[in-house]
Amino acid sequence: MTNSDTPAVRITDLGKTYPGAKVPALEGVSLSVEPGEIVVLLGLSGSGKSTLLRHMNGLETPTEGAVVSLGEPVAGLIGRHLRALRGRIGFIFQQFELVGALTVLENVLTGGLSSLRGPRVGIVTYPRALREKALGHLDRVGLLEFAYQRADQLSGGQQQRVAIARALMQDPEILLADEPVASLDPESSGQVMALIREIAAERSLTVICSLHQVDLALSWGDRIVGLRAGRVVLDTRTDDLSREEVMEIYGRVATTTSEIAALEDELAEAREQVRSQEAQRAASARDRLAEDFANEEPA
Repeated sequence: MTNSDTPAVRITDLGKTYPGAKVPALEGVSLSVEPGEIVVLLGLSGSGKSTLLRHMNGLETPTEGAVVSLGEPVAGLIGRHLRALRGRIGFIFQQFELVGALTVLENVLTGGLSSLRGPRVGIVTYPRALREKALGHLDRVGLLEFAYQRADQLSGGQQQRVAIARALMQDPEILLADEPVASLDPESSGQVMALIREIAAERSLTVICSLHQVDLALSWGDRIVGLRAGRVVLDTRTDDLSREEVMEIYGRVATTTSEIAALEDELAEAREQVRSQEAQRAASARDRLAEDFANEEPA
């Protein structure tokens, strides 16, 4: 655990430029997140939200600047030290990242693999204590009765709750969430976000979450950090923000209801295009992995 006086995350002059890119994905980003704080990242698709999140647990390496998570300089960690840090930071993905053919319980159990040696195949190969812990988390997210059902038979909202239970298996100190409700209907979105907020309060979790729904961000987060073209353009507590001020993140001021609705339609369309591209990339990666396994010679 970090000292309560130490920021959960401290980012200083962070820059990231991908090979071959003409413009940086992140540029001069500096911010500090206190333990127990709930921060929302807002911005257009491509503004750098996901890239910023992925620097906090070492999934991305900065081109310049520094990221310190839970007192650890992330870019300087390798091997078991990096794995240990990631074990303290849960991650909830937009597309759930569940294995559909596995039961709900086994998907949750995979969240505890970092504490075990060797691979596991089947629920009975996990220690009893870990199975009981997983069932407890499923009970907390309201899905205990679905423990032995295939994950791909659940609704989108239910699958995201399974992903939350999986993240809790790590006993994280920080919870990162990358557009966790982008593919859900409004009712399911509200339920999932309320659940994350409740669990964060129960466990004194620090939560950093990217969203694109402005009203949800204002009602849910303690603070909004706005990104535009890889730069921070807003960093204010939600108590001090109006909806119109938040909409300025997107590069123009929307003052009327029709303007706001039109801009949000643009954002939704852009988000749908990104989801489609991500799904295509994931399918391609799965195909390559399956081909690698098929071509692998027996040991």
